[in-house]
Amino acid sequence: MQYANLPSKQKMPMLGLGTFELRGDEGARSVEAAIRHGYRHIDTALGYNNHTAVGQGIARSGVPREELFVTSKIPRRELAYEDVLHAYDRSLRELKLSYLDLFLIHWPNNDIPLADTLRAFACLVDTGRIKNVGVSNFTTWRLKEALDLNLVPIAVNQVEFHVLLNQEKMHAYCAEKGVALVAYSPLAQGGLLKNETLAEIATAHGRTTPQVALRWLLQKGIGAVPRSQSPERQASNFDVFNFSLTADEVRRIDQLKERRRLITFWPGEFEKGE
Repeated sequence: MQYANLPSKQKMPMLGLGTFELRGDEGARSVEAAIRHGYRHIDTALGYNNHTAVGQGIARSGVPREELFVTSKIPRRELAYEDVLHAYDRSLRELKLSYLDLFLIHWPNNDIPLADTLRAFACLVDTGRIKNVGVSNFTTWRLKEALDLNLVPIAVNQVEFHVLLNQEKMHAYCAEKGVALVAYSPLAQGGLLKNETLAEIATAHGRTTPQVALRWLLQKGIGAVPRSQSPERQASNFDVFNFSLTADEVRRIDQLKERRRLITFWPGEFEKGE
């Protein structure tokens, strides 16, 4: 496993399980299976409406809480100071956990001052209820705003990032500022399965196309939280730490020209670029 060093001195596993749409008992079984396969980073969100299932899967796994890294996110409509605190309390009740390792702003909201949100996050850190603060779907200019406020260390920016949406400027900016970059939808929701370049590289290594796509991210220092309900695919996605891409293979993937953004709930967020 690779890890990112966060401002809290905590280490975040770079490969985790995304849990979007993993709900009910089936979702709980998926989370339990992933943990048994070796996953230690579990990514969820209040907006996924699956905290109860995720918490059940964590409990059933039998793995001690301190060995897990649990991330959740707060919806854009609940970013006012008091709303943040209430949302955090609701998250813990649903997950049946005593703290979160990482709490993210899921999407920015122009109608609520970012300073109010970050002050609430700082309160949660100061009182030991969360270990790290982060953002999601923040462009570089949004991230700069959060960093310039300097109210609490920004540990992570989680964004859509995959071989068909190589956000190079975002990657460089996060590296410069010491913010860990984590990719959601790292397999482009299956959209990369027919990519000829990835298929050629996968064949050369005796690997699958998704494994090559994940390995490419990890070698660039980018975390990933692929979602899978299938224990078999979970195991395959996790089996990416015992091979490496060559520098030429990384370059070939970097040079793919397609730019396909899949998640556009608020497309105006990206009008100014990465």
